[in-house]
Amino acid sequence: MQHPATHILDVVCSNCGESHRLRSTAEAVSVEVCSNCHPAYTGAARTMVGGDRIERFNRRLARVGR
Repeated sequence: MQHPATHILDVVCSNCGESHRLRSTAEAVSVEVCSNCHPAYTGAARTMVGGDRIERFNRRLARVGR
C-alpha cells in the first residue's frame, strides 16, 4: 500500500489575512476563520448566562397564562 502524496500549502484566512503553512493531501485549502481571529480564541466571544435564558422563558410562559 502506497501513501498518498502530500503538498506543503500556505493557507490564508479570508477574514484576517493570517497565513499558516501546513502539509496536506489536498491540492488547496481555504479557511474563513482561523485561530488568530476566531472569537472563541481571541476572548471576544460573549458567554450566555444560563439564568437569563430561564428568566426569558418564564416571562414568555407568564404571558401565555399557564
